Amino acid sequence: MKKICLVGLLSFNAGFIDAAGFIGLQGLFLAHVTGNLVTLAAALVFDSWGKLAKLIAIPEFICVLVAGRIAGNLLAAHGLPRSRIMIGVMVVFLFAFFVLAVLLGPFSNTDAPAALVTAFAAIAAMAIQNGAQRLHYAGLPMTTIMTGNVTQATLDAADLLGGVNGEQRTTVRARFRRMGSSIASFSAGCAAAAATYYWMGFWCLAAPVAVGVLIAIHTEED
Repeated sequence: MKKICLVGLLSFNAGFIDAAGFIGLQGLFLAHVTGNLVTLAAALVFDSWGKLAKLIAIPEFICVLVAGRIAGNLLAAHGLPRSRIMIGVMVVFLFAFFVLAVLLGPFSNTDAPAALVTAFAAIAAMAIQNGAQRLHYAGLPMTTIMTGNVTQATLDAADLLGGVNGEQRTTVRARFRRMGSSIASFSAGCAAAAATYYWMGFWCLAAPVAVGVLIAIHTEED
């Protein structure tokens, strides 16, 4: 149950960071690669702003994932709490994003050096979160990409309505609740980011930092 709660908090943070980043960084997605691939193609075809940020964001995400994987393996080999340390590093990047965004923002051009540095702090945090989930929360709903969660939740709802019975129904119902919780948490993060950004700009990013600290405190090793 504790892991389910932490996955909900991670989903909230991902939604918050993605929405705040999309608004404050002029359409740049911070929590996943798919949106940047789509918007990069559009920016290249229509020669609009943000091409450099979207182009660099993707390899940065990949590089941080690789570095995090290697670091996690080294930590495990030395008997250190890799999951808690990885989440702690994620919080450090979230804090860097918050500070840089407040000091250097708002941004009218995401290809400007100040905007790039700010965005990359958040992208690094979300890359680490993605990697940490694969390691520590394997088998639980994704926290940054909702397409798979919505698909599975919809299929499970159809099975429940279609009359699946017995032990299979118990399994499907439990999975449906997990998926629904992650979707709801991500959506709540998006809504909270949009509302608080409207009132306080990038100062709203203090919220995911605080949530990240809470996650780090309660993260336990398997």
